Amino acid sequence: MSSRLRPADPIAVEEALERVASGAAERADLRLLTKHFLALLEQRAPGRSVEVRVPPYAAVQVVEGVRHTRGTPPAVVETDAATWVGLASGALAWATAVDRGLVTASGERTDLSPYLPLR
Repeated sequence: MSSRLRPADPIAVEEALERVASGAAERADLRLLTKHFLALLEQRAPGRSVEVRVPPYAAVQVVEGVRHTRGTPPAVVETDAATWVGLASGALAWATAVDRGLVTASGERTDLSPYLPLR
């Protein structure tokens, strides 16, 4: 679990999103966008009741509710970086990602659709 993340430079975000859209994204682009969009999620959905994991890049705790402090949290959302970037940018709908098994979500308050997209 990392400390609070910070949004990336808007120009760097747009350039990375262009590379993702063209299929030319590199690992560094996915890392930048993952952390950027998780930082925006922290701002949009403050709290500590749901842990959102995007391995290997970052994890954040968000959404108001019961605060989690130790061990495995009772509410977890996990996905890969490409899926997270798609969800956060609006290129992929939450329901579609869940239906396709691209997102695992267990526990209360794990439906992130009210907060997405983050752009």
